[in-house]
Amino acid sequence: MRQIVLDTETTGLDHTLGHRIVEIGCVELIHRRPTGNDFHRYVNPGRRVGDSVDIHGISDDFLADKPPFRAIAEELWGYLEGAELIIHNAAFDVGFLDNEFGLCGLPKRLAEACEITDTAMMARKRHPGQKVNLDALCSRYGVDNSHRDLHGALLDARLLADVYLAMTGKQWTLSLDGLSGVGGGGSAGPRFAELLGVLDAPLRVIEPDAGEMDRHQARLAAIDRKSGGKLLWKADLPSPTIAADGAIR
Repeated sequence: MRQIVLDTETTGLDHTLGHRIVEIGCVELIHRRPTGNDFHRYVNPGRRVGDSVDIHGISDDFLADKPPFRAIAEELWGYLEGAELIIHNAAFDVGFLDNEFGLCGLPKRLAEACEITDTAMMARKRHPGQKVNLDALCSRYGVDNSHRDLHGALLDARLLADVYLAMTGKQWTLSLDGLSGVGGGGSAGPRFAELLGVLDAPLRVIEPDAGEMDRHQARLAAIDRKSGGKLLWKADLPSPTIAADGAIR
């Protein structure tokens, strides 16, 4: 199962008014494990960033030598295609990405190429009446967002990956210690790199001991008796024991 946790930063809130993407950050998960195969690009929007610099800290001067979206569109589409996209307030990011791909002449929309999961909608169902912005969810699930002075697409994607894994089972945590950089985007700190090394190790398999197997088989036998012999896993049942009173144990 391949999942991409995705976030964007933009020049404004509405792409229909001509606003554009300035940063894209993606974290790849395979079977809920971070692979390190992340995608992070800054994009020259071809317009002024305006007041949005106060949100993400990405200035016109910083973006001046960055490529336009058209230059990365094919690479990004290939990276995303076929994956489940995990996005907070998905309609916003997907709307901007569909607009950018459309301006490059790509006719398909992301929803046609990817499954899209909106973590904001997920959080509203799990925590009705509560705040579900990323900072609130980090606090609720114990995710360290102390490095988040400004929004940043890669930083926020990594925080969202932590939150998503916590909301759906908390199997792994992506530590963000040591993140720093332009617009809060930053790069992986040493603990994140160490975590990737740990996750490369094979899964540990714990076999049941004899006592656990005996209890398992006894439970199956009880289910078989109560179902009138309709248990499907007969091969797992122990041989019946005849008690002194003639009862089958």
